[in-house]
Amino acid sequence: MRYLAFFCLLALTACNASTETTSTSKPVPDRAAAAADGHMALTPAAINPVVAFEYEDILWGFNFLPDGRMIATDKSGKLLLVDKEGKSKEITEGLPVVKDKGQGGLLDVLLSNDFATDRMVYLTWSMPDDKEDASTAVGRGRLADDEASLENLEVLYQAGPPTDKPYHYGSRMAWGPKDGHLYFTIGDRGNRDENPQDSTRDHGKVYRIAADGSIPADNPFVEFKNAKTAIFSYGHRNAQSLTIHPETGEIWETEHGPRGGDEINIIEGGKNYGWPVISYGINYNGTQFTELNGKAGMEQPVHYWVPSIAPSGMAFITGDKYPGWEGDLVVGSLKFMRLQHVQLDGKNVVGEQKLINNMGRVRDVRMGPDGYIYASVEGEGIVRLEVE
Repeated sequence: MRYLAFFCLLALTACNASTETTSTSKPVPDRAAAAADGHMALTPAAINPVVAFEYEDILWGFNFLPDGRMIATDKSGKLLLVDKEGKSKEITEGLPVVKDKGQGGLLDVLLSNDFATDRMVYLTWSMPDDKEDASTAVGRGRLADDEASLENLEVLYQAGPPTDKPYHYGSRMAWGPKDGHLYFTIGDRGNRDENPQDSTRDHGKVYRIAADGSIPADNPFVEFKNAKTAIFSYGHRNAQSLTIHPETGEIWETEHGPRGGDEINIIEGGKNYGWPVISYGINYNGTQFTELNGKAGMEQPVHYWVPSIAPSGMAFITGDKYPGWEGDLVVGSLKFMRLQHVQLDGKNVVGEQKLINNMGRVRDVRMGPDGYIYASVEGEGIVRLEVE
């Protein structure tokens, strides 16, 4: 009975107590505000790849038109316009003849800085001669008003001599934000021991020409006897990405190493990037071709990968769609069929994350006008990286 009386008294006391309570729990943090302030970064799990344009073949390069549509190259030689609903039409006339073999074909595509008025489209491709040997060419043509053809296609630069080797064509293009010139890459075309280190030979270089194909008077090798005066930098293996830092205007590049030794570089005029004298890679058969990974007068990469990821396509992350990732790089991987999120602190790589694993071989990467990352993926088409 005493216990019963005690519990009755306890219940009566509780009923007569004030209804005001003091919570010991803390408010839920405003995660959106924290992310916007840079205190909470996205994780790869938050990335949802959405197919913006479904396409089964290899879209080697793509870019955005001023109206938000895309223009894309099919490696086999087709040039496509893709609308915002993911429907495409082919530009059928005036395109270059390409050698679609191995790593060759119709490669990169870039619009003129004045596309809204001049409608000029720049292309790179493997250009065959009458013996079916090929070399990398850069050219431009005007997109017709009815968008059915490229008008007056002209070759602005053709590397030589052509060769029957089906690899290491490069090639990416980018406009220099400071000088307005066209930068493009061409691989060593499999002639490792002669081309990259010789300024009198094409291949294994980053080049710079004016928009009309003329050679800028301040190019680094203009005064060198017998040099290829379009060369901007040398000692490269096979660069398949070229992008501009959105704040500094620096030209950043990735290039394939052999077995190991893929690189990220910041490209400067007249500099020697070392291939094949220095490298962090080895031959595919496991033997060494150099014992050096550094030498005076040769540039060190910002970052290198061992094992190789086979980098193709790269973009700086801008805008506010990916909180905490602003200013980082996203790099396509052909080998591992993914995107590589490369975390930067200034020019230093401080970490990496893997995105969209095993979706397909990534060829090109761009920031879209809507602030999302877009990537061309073999067998899928073009995907947009949305945030869940």
